[in-house]
Amino acid sequence: MDKYLIVEITKQFNHAGSKATADISLIAERMGFQKLYLKMRTTRPGYIAKAERQMGYFLDWNNCYQSIKERSVVLLQHPFHYPQLSREKVLYKLKQKKKVKFISVVHDVEKLRAFRYNNYYEKEFEVMLDIADVIIVHNEIMLQWFINRGVPAEKLVNLKLFDYLIENPLPKRAIFEKSINIAGNLDVTKCGYIEQLGQLDDVKVNLYGPNFNEKMRQYGNIDYHGSFPVDEIPNQLNKGFGLVWDGESIDGCKGLSGQYLRYNNPHKMSLYIASGLPVIIWKEAAQAKFVRENEIGICIDKLSNLKNTLGRITEDDYLKMCSQVDKIQKDVIAGKFSKNAIFNAIQLSV
Repeated sequence: MDKYLIVEITKQFNHAGSKATADISLIAERMGFQKLYLKMRTTRPGYIAKAERQMGYFLDWNNCYQSIKERSVVLLQHPFHYPQLSREKVLYKLKQKKKVKFISVVHDVEKLRAFRYNNYYEKEFEVMLDIADVIIVHNEIMLQWFINRGVPAEKLVNLKLFDYLIENPLPKRAIFEKSINIAGNLDVTKCGYIEQLGQLDDVKVNLYGPNFNEKMRQYGNIDYHGSFPVDEIPNQLNKGFGLVWDGESIDGCKGLSGQYLRYNNPHKMSLYIASGLPVIIWKEAAQAKFVRENEIGICIDKLSNLKNTLGRITEDDYLKMCSQVDKIQKDVIAGKFSKNAIFNAIQLSV
């Protein structure tokens, strides 16, 4: 059985937005999937550049069709974030004429994330549901959401946790500190709660990532450590807890992006685990159950309660959580969760 992976090539950023898709690609390649590339040839604005991009996509999708053998398994990663000339036509043609089986790895469900949802993502999502033979989803709650939409349970695979590949991990042990770390996009217009962290004046906050608001330097409890590439940031995170939070407020994950935590697996949680840090997560997040069952952190309702929560944590408590994190860390940095999910999806598709 021949196996193929269709890979979009776009710009890299110093946050985890593209790390998850890159890791899935590498894990699939190690499992014997042959890569076929869709390249964004230019990011320039204007009609001429747009025509150049779309002609490039047309040629790449035509190459995909010619390269993929009949009755193969093809791995896709959703959503496709850019319109691509002939994409849907080629996908349906592969299914109908070459009888391929599609495995779709869901990175985000824009309908659930809501604030980015539009006609493009609606169509992209419906095409995925129509062509996918197996869909890999984040967790049990997201899986149930797909079932409620009419997707048969036998077509769904639970990923459980995103991986975070580290090729040459440095040996280290997390240091006990009653602090929180936030790594990722620090744009306060995207993550409004970040702007309110100065109100937690008794809790030390370490920030890592792009788009830091310089006005936040006025707060004595906040330290900004800079922005690092995705393969370097795990070495920077070596003490305290990793915070899994989103939305408009420190008093619960409010707003559209905050409520999305009820369904998704935030990739930064995988980053913290790969870094060896226990996590603090909103108690109503989908991944709170994973944190509780594996004893790798603390579930809270409001960040304003952090001072009291951290005040009750002893060094022994922290080290026990770190030991539990260590058990999962080995799998996360080796890609075991994705490998298992893809293997199970292959078994369901053939």
